[in-house]
Amino acid sequence: MSDLLSRVVVPVASEDDAAATAAAIAAHGAEMGEATLVYVVEKAGGAPDKAGVDQREEAAREAFDTFDAALPDVTVDREIVYATDILDGILSVAGDVDATAIAFTPRDGGRFVRMLTGDVSLRLVTDADRPVVSLPRPTDDDGSPVDE
Repeated sequence: MSDLLSRVVVPVASEDDAAATAAAIAAHGAEMGEATLVYVVEKAGGAPDKAGVDQREEAAREAFDTFDAALPDVTVDREIVYATDILDGILSVAGDVDATAIAFTPRDGGRFVRMLTGDVSLRLVTDADRPVVSLPRPTDDDGSPVDE
């Protein structure tokens, strides 16, 4: 196993994202050492939150369970983080566990969606304080994403 992947933080945002990320890890034969899944509950910073805490925590557990089911041989820790900025939440966990890398699968979305959401993927790649591994989504023979 590469030292790069000896202690990996893997952010997941939903069940679909967890499934796509697990599929990408499996498709590329990535062998990980210790892994920490992180689900960031984005807090509105004074404004009403988009969903209740219980609802968001349940969504996190479902995403974690989906990842676990797709990669049953990979042992992972689970972290739910509350932050006003998704990137800050991911980097906080990476620092706490002394991660050697952050591995993720970029989410779909057009330019307009990325502009509205602050393009967390771009910020993760450009602003992270440790290596970031961007895993391409696996595709079938005609080039369609496997998870669709």
